[in-house]
Amino acid sequence: MKVKIYWSAENTKELNNKVINSLEELGLSDFISIEVTDDENLKNELNIKSEPALIVEEESIDFRDTIFEWIIPSDEEIKSMFISIIGGGESGSSCAPGGCGSWCSC
Repeated sequence: MKVKIYWSAENTKELNNKVINSLEELGLSDFISIEVTDDENLKNELNIKSEPALIVEEESIDFRDTIFEWIIPSDEEIKSMFISIIGGGESGSSCAPGGCGSWCSC
């Protein structure tokens, strides 16, 4: 999985740091890459109107979508997003409901 941050403004550093910190806290930093980009083709493809924009991309299922646009979400919102995408349960575990994946530490 990839996280892309679309930007051309200074506030991207804050969003990038929040994503990095959230991935580290969840133990996912080795499994999800982060890329900061100002690719106009990506902006047009995803119809991004405001910056910064946080994009999640999963090539194995041909998925790419803008999750946050124009705002810098809180650390908790970012962690909740990753838990929802990865499939963590109510207990706060990063394990998928059907068992542990190769990224899991349990």
